[in-house]
Amino acid sequence: MMFDPQLLEGQHSLQANEHREPVLEIKVVDHRYHPMSQILDACSLDIYPGEIVSLIGPSGCGKSTFLKIAADLLEPSDGNVICRAKDKAVLFQEHRLLPWKTLYENMRFGLRGRSVSQSEQILRMEKAAQTMGFDKEDLGKYPSELSGGMRQRAALARALAVEPDLLFLDEPFSALDIGRRRDMYRLLLSETKNRTYTVLMVTHDVTEALSLSDRVLVMAPDPGRFIKEYTIPIPLKQRNRHLVSDLEADLLSDPHIADLFNMANWEQLI
Repeated sequence: MMFDPQLLEGQHSLQANEHREPVLEIKVVDHRYHPMSQILDACSLDIYPGEIVSLIGPSGCGKSTFLKIAADLLEPSDGNVICRAKDKAVLFQEHRLLPWKTLYENMRFGLRGRSVSQSEQILRMEKAAQTMGFDKEDLGKYPSELSGGMRQRAALARALAVEPDLLFLDEPFSALDIGRRRDMYRLLLSETKNRTYTVLMVTHDVTEALSLSDRVLVMAPDPGRFIKEYTIPIPLKQRNRHLVSDLEADLLSDPHIADLFNMANWEQLI
């Protein structure tokens, strides 16, 4: 089954979203860590409730910088962010668990400073732990006692315990093997569907972006900027490996995009 690549060219899904208010509006005019070194050129993005939007591009193109600006972890040199989310959480490539705290304590740490009663905190943590496949014995373990996959699930459980309506993901699955990665995909999509999360994700994996997202934005470097946007015409629940492969072929048929990822002859393995 092939689809028309013309359908992939989205204009921020205007027809679907024209009557909705964005949960997140990011407008970067310029960003620099040093006056003589421009990291981001003008790039803007509106994200609507329940959307999963991915940023892809080669290393060093400014994906993570843009995400940090969107998550209010970094202030743009010129620009602004409007966030209408009630609660938000960020998940990084590194699990960033506190090594001197147990899994239970790490999960609870994410709720510090929030007006959530102790009984509600316990309920949230138990639910998040169960969703991520942890049992009561695991809750007393320290990060050094957990496998790599368990640590990443623990980091996601900590984020979910906050019950955010906006979730930022900065390549959180890249260090996992393919089996654990697929498990995390399923968990993420299940939670996104059940709780209507809005997600902004950074990834260098084209297949990952096309598999999980409603929209994909391609970034180019020097300085970082958006050069293309794709709206995926296949509902998440209908996607399979063959359809995503077709979508990837359409994406990489653009010579400029293929060159960005060093995949000009992407059908050849070597």
